Amino acid sequence: MSTRHLTLAATLLAVMAVLPACQRETGPDPLQLTGKMFIFNYRLAYATYMITLTKTEQVADGSTVVATFEDPSGGPPLTLDRKLFPTLDKIVLESPDVTCVKRQKPYAVTIEVKGPDGTILQTLKTSVISNLDQDIMPAEALVVGPAYDKNPDVFKNGKAPEHFRTAKCPT
Repeated sequence: MSTRHLTLAATLLAVMAVLPACQRETGPDPLQLTGKMFIFNYRLAYATYMITLTKTEQVADGSTVVATFEDPSGGPPLTLDRKLFPTLDKIVLESPDVTCVKRQKPYAVTIEVKGPDGTILQTLKTSVISNLDQDIMPAEALVVGPAYDKNPDVFKNGKAPEHFRTAKCPT
């Protein structure tokens, strides 16, 4: 082997030895974003964010996921804190109820995966866009109670109104 070949081989070995040091020290990201949308429940007259995640790596028992959702009505961000269970591979995060969702407007969502000691293992940032305005929703729930009985405030004398009032954004 020539000196040139030995130098090239030594350089390649040195580069290959350094490459693993460029990887994350904490390992691969534990969660992968698999879905995001707004859910409009017209029967109960509310909307929520829904985020779905798939576990790609095991997390320690006691780990949590904290989601922060932009409030479409302009208030402070809404937060959700959920425990991650080692045996469950799918995670579904549903926000508290939201109002004033506007069509084609991106709303920010941040998801942090935290270890049992509170250290942040992963941060996901995304946005959710609705293809509907929330003003398509009724102003109040159409049904009430566990049996989904007609709401007497909406259905006067058991009859549907000629026009349903729709939700309005106060801002």
